[in-house]
Amino acid sequence: MKIGVSAKINVKQIDKARLYKSDKGQIYLDITTFINIDDPDQYGQNGIITQNVTKAEKEQGVKGPILGNVKVFWRDEEPQQQEDPKPQPDDDIPW
Repeated sequence: MKIGVSAKINVKQIDKARLYKSDKGQIYLDITTFINIDDPDQYGQNGIITQNVTKAEKEQGVKGPILGNVKVFWRDEEPQQQEDPKPQPDDDIPW
């Protein structure tokens, strides 16, 4: 299934100490998004965006700040399983 998601991030919530530069000098921020497409919250949002923390921090129970939320605005239909065609009465005849 494919979904379309819009996201809003409060950039003031970003822990800038966790930004990092790539070998090409571009600055990155690692985030994680949790999405529940079937159960929006009271505001119609389907999930949150959090800033990543290190593995060691996760093990200590540290959570990254919530930066924003996501909303599913489009989803394709799940493919319908095609049923086997019903046998015709003549299908039982051996010739």
